[in-house]
Parts: sequence; structure tokens; C-alpha cells
Amino acid sequence: MSLSRRLLLAALLAAVALTGCKQPADDLDAFLADYNVLYRDLWQRAEGARWDANVDVGEATSAARVAAEEEFAARLGEAGLIAKARAFLERDDLTFVQRQQLKYVLLNAAKFPGTIPEVTSRLIRAEAAQNERLFGYEFSVTLPDGTVRPTDSNEITTMLADSRDLAERRAYWEASKAIGPTLRDGLVELRDLRNQTAQSMGHSSYFGMEVGEYGLTSAEMMALMDEVLAGLRPLYEQLHCWARHELAARYGEPVPALIPAHWLGNKWAQDWPGIVEGVDLDALVAGRDPQWMIEQAERYYTSMGFEPLPASFHANSDLFALPDGATRTKNSHASAWHIDLDRDVRSLMSVEPTFDWLQTTHHELGHIYYYLAYSNPEVPFVLRTGANRAFHEGVGTLIELVAGQTAYLQEIGLMTAADEPDRISWLLNQALLGPVVFLPFACGTMTHWEHDFYEEPLAADRMNARWWEYVARFQGVAPPAPRGEQWCDAATKTHINDDAAQYYDYALSSVILHQLHDHICREILHRDPQTATYYGNREVGAYLRTILEPGATRDWRELMREATGEDLSSRAMLAYFAPLQAWLEEQNRGRAVGF
Repeated sequence: MSLSRRLLLAALLAAVALTGCKQPADDLDAFLADYNVLYRDLWQRAEGARWDANVDVGEATSAARVAAEEEFAARLGEAGLIAKARAFLERDDLTFVQRQQLKYVLLNAAKFPGTIPEVTSRLIRAEAAQNERLFGYEFSVTLPDGTVRPTDSNEITTMLADSRDLAERRAYWEASKAIGPTLRDGLVELRDLRNQTAQSMGHSSYFGMEVGEYGLTSAEMMALMDEVLAGLRPLYEQLHCWARHELAARYGEPVPALIPAHWLGNKWAQDWPGIVEGVDLDALVAGRDPQWMIEQAERYYTSMGFEPLPASFHANSDLFALPDGATRTKNSHASAWHIDLDRDVRSLMSVEPTFDWLQTTHHELGHIYYYLAYSNPEVPFVLRTGANRAFHEGVGTLIELVAGQTAYLQEIGLMTAADEPDRISWLLNQALLGPVVFLPFACGTMTHWEHDFYEEPLAADRMNARWWEYVARFQGVAPPAPRGEQWCDAATKTHINDDAAQYYDYALSSVILHQLHDHICREILHRDPQTATYYGNREVGAYLRTILEPGATRDWRELMREATGEDLSSRAMLAYFAPLQAWLEEQNRGRAVGF
């Protein structure tokens, strides 16, 4: 063979070799590009069907939801797609964004794996049926005089917040739990099906699969929950001691070791409204149009430099309580929706002129603006989600926190300087409505119960007993009377049915938001964290956009360190409430603290 032919052959072989080396990268790029288009299209159909099923609960919308979710599951859980993603993950030259997309391919598949299509189909139908039971239930209350009449979630909430009659309070509290037996069997079925799907993909349980998005095992997540609770416990015990003495005096009862659940103004004791005398928050917004509350929440974000909401948000959302005699039933739980992973954003609420709804509107729009921020060409569709799920909740709750600061309420005319309450009273109310009371429920009762429910798995005849064991241990709360296994009080919490094994998101979000707030106050505003507002500050808006815009294209731990200068820590939250802890210790001097 001539030298020239040998050189030509060598060049051809080199070209083939280079092509062979490059081909896997080209295959990966093509795989991810095709997957993202498929994911966007299937998400839009499924999320649209879920939206319809939540704003108009019924057989037709439920059937449409099932059909869309079955298509979503069949396409994204396809066995060949799982095999390809796993094969690509074996490579050691992947970028973080490539690896992250492949991770989400498998997480999406694990929820509805096509490797076990019969189980997946049963799961989708079981979830739709549970949704109908959950939001189609008609509440009634048996009043102390024996009268039985219809009620609803909003009225139960109002009565628990306002009534001073313990018999009446107990009646409404028990009404809130009556739905539990209706949901019990469906919840057990869902647990078993969810565990089958997750375990078929190599996860310890459905709980373990959901925790996996954080890059943690179930045991690591529970250790993190216990670490947060241990740091909070001294402050919580002081607050619990003070509150039980206040409530006992209010109701003319002996001071209990555990607070009776119907003494508190929330169905699950996850916040304790109405205890602080002289802070009537609902009076601040009494008479305000619910539409104004939505618009004011939007003004908070636009004042920081965010764009106005798309016109379609107002046109397509379902924001207000249904009128009497309405011909449809809707989900009463506030939520935010990203229908097309782009500009079609919506919210489902039932806004009324209460302070809780004022804060909720600000919270839900936090999700909406997070959606809009990462809907940009730099973020693949499958990564258009929070840095982790807790970041999504953290951003909404961050604005919820500062929307309750007196400086903001004065600026928008809801409060005058003369109305401003004592600083400790205001901080006390924030603790009762915020993380100090919430975290024992979120890190403690909810997350520990769901961990046991999925990981053990918890026996059906121990569900209610385990729930109340954790309520007592972590929250220091007891039911008005013993609750046997004929009840299923855990199932009365919406998230346990339709947003399962993720409640630690809310817990971690409380930690994250205080770290973000602490950084903003120290480095941007140079203000006291207990009084600062972001309203009208575009520098804060720019800082928040640097956190929101990457979606899930960044490692959440790195993003946390860059945004705050520290790893995940409860330091900032405890520092925020340090003045309150000192005051509580003085108030409780001579009392038996602890439960």
C-alpha cells in the first residue's frame, strides 16, 4: 500500500474514532432535548387536567385527569427510557446540568414506572378517587344543643379562631376530623401502591424516593429534622408554657401539661392564632375587597422590580370563595400552578378579608414569581422547579414573613404609627403564627408520621395512635378526648393525601427563609430583621432573582452557601426570636417548663 493510501486510511480511521468518541455525547444531547419537549407537552396536558379537577371536583373532570395522568405515566415511565437514563448516568464526563436532568428523568419515572404498568394505572385512579373524597366532602357540625347543620373549612377555621365557648370550639374541632374515616381506606391503598412504584425503582419507600430529590436518604432527612427540633426545643418549651397558662386563664380551666387541641385556633395546632391580646390582625383588613388583597400582593413583587403578572394569571386563576348555592365544588387549599412550564401561571385560592389570607396571597405569589423567573431559555423544562422543593416554599414564606412586618403594614395604610403594638407582643404573635409553633408540627408530627407510614410501613390499626403519640411528643398537644382507630386524624391534613411525603419541605423552608432574610437585612438593608420590609427595594428583588432564575440547574447546597455565606442552619431563625426567648423566660419564672 502506498504511503498516500496509508495516510488516507489512517485519516479515515481517526475520523471514525473521533466520531465514535463523540457519538455518546450527541446521543445524550439528543435524548435530553427530546425528553424535555416530551416532558413539557405531557406536563401541560396533565397539569391542565389536574387544574380542572381541582376547580370543579366531579366525575367528568376526575376522569379527564386520570386519562392525562395515565398518558404522562406511560410515556415518562417507559422502561426503555429508564434504561437509557441509567446507562447515561454511568458516564463520568457529565456536566452537573446533564446529570441533574437524568436524575429528574428517573425521579419522574419512579412516581409512575412503566415497568409495572398495572400498579401505575391503579395508583393514578386511586389518587383521583381520593381527591374526589377529599374535596367533595360536605362538612357538618353538631352544636352543643344537638343541632346539626352544614359547615365548611373556612367557617371551622373562623370559629376556632374566634369562639370563647369551649363546647362550641370542641364541636367545630370534631367537625374538622369527621372526614378522616372517609379517607382512611383510600390512604392505605395509596400508601401500598406508592411504595410499590418507588421500590420498583430501587428506593426504600415512597418517602425515601421523595427525600431523594435532596440527595439525602430517609435516615439523613430524619436526622436533619431532629437536629432542627433539638435547636428549637428550648424556645418552644418556653412558648408552650406561656401559652398554656394564658389559655387556661382565658377558659377558666386548670393549667394542663398538654394543651387540649380544641383550645387552639388551628385544626392541627400548626399555628396558634388569637392568643396575644391587643393584636387583632383581622381588624387590619376588615372590609377590604379580596381583589385588593390579590392586587396588593402583586404590588409587593413589582415594587421590588419584578414584572407585573401576565394578564392570563388574573383571567385563568380561581381566587375567591364560591358563593352560596354554587353548582361546583373546588379544592379549598391555596395553591400555585405552572400549567405550561412557561407563562401560563395560575393560583387556586378562596380569598376572604382576613389577615391570614393577606399573608397567603403574598405567599402564593412567591411561587408564581419563582415559576416565572426560571421560565427562561437557560433552564431545561425538566429542571423548571426550585433549587429544591424547600426553596420554593421558602421564597413564598419569606415574603409572607415580611408582609406581616409593621413597617410594611404602615406603608400600605393598614396600620398607623399610633396602632403599632409593643415589639415583644408583635414578635410573640409571629412566633405563634410562624416557625416556632409550626416546626414541631412540620419536622415533628407530620414528617415522623409519614416516615413511619411509608418506611415501616405503619400498620393500619396503629395509624391514629401513632399520630397522637407524635402530637403529644413534639407539639405538647392532646385531643379533647381519646381518639380510637375508628378515626384517621392524620388523613384530615390535605398534604398527607395529595402531596404526600414532602412536608419536610415546609420545615426546611422556614430555616432557609430566615437565613435569606438575615442576609438581606445585614448585607442589603442594614436593618433590624424584626422590623425590615423589602417593599419598594429593587436591590432585594435583584438578589432574589439570582436565587430564582437558575431553577434546579444548580446544586442547592452551593446556591445556599453563595446566597447566605453559610450552610443550612437554624442559627438565623433562633437569632430572630432571641429577644422573645429572653422575655418568655422571665414570664415563666417559677413555672414548670416542659411537657
